[in-house]
Amino acid sequence: MASTTRDSAGADKGNKFANAGAAAGGFIGGLGSSFAPPVNVTINRTTNNHRGNSGGGRRPHAEALLPEPDFSSPALVRMYCNTLRAAAVTLSIEVAMGAEIMKGVLASVPDPEGRAFGSRIRAQKVARKMQRAADALRDAAKNAAACHSTFQQEFEEEINRVRHRARRPQQPVMNWHQQ
Repeated sequence: MASTTRDSAGADKGNKFANAGAAAGGFIGGLGSSFAPPVNVTINRTTNNHRGNSGGGRRPHAEALLPEPDFSSPALVRMYCNTLRAAAVTLSIEVAMGAEIMKGVLASVPDPEGRAFGSRIRAQKVARKMQRAADALRDAAKNAAACHSTFQQEFEEEINRVRHRARRPQQPVMNWHQQ
């Protein structure tokens, strides 16, 4: 028979340390995920291979975030404004996340003068500028949406005139009452 020593509560002494290790591991594992924010980076690369687009004084748009600024139709104005808005919103979120990460990283740098919270204050000053850039991108997204809305208001008459002509003619309907 194997002999095990029991304490006054009747539990195994060897088992008590195993349980303490599991508890400490769970505690440390739970804390580990709270120190680093989860960051997902998505990279979308679109390349358009157009023949004969190498010259003509136009800038290449294969890697650009925005389409070419061609405003010859209401649909192109809408597409440009929507693309600008979407890109600005995405960049705003990315830059705001970068500002928070920067603030966390710079706050961990020791203060050269040994001041309490000195690194946090300096990190906040630096990250504030990047946060302002994120706010400016968010404002750019709002202004892109407002641009399209103002375009529709200011040129409503012309848009409706063209929209009226662009409707399909209705197909003749058979009238069963006339016999």
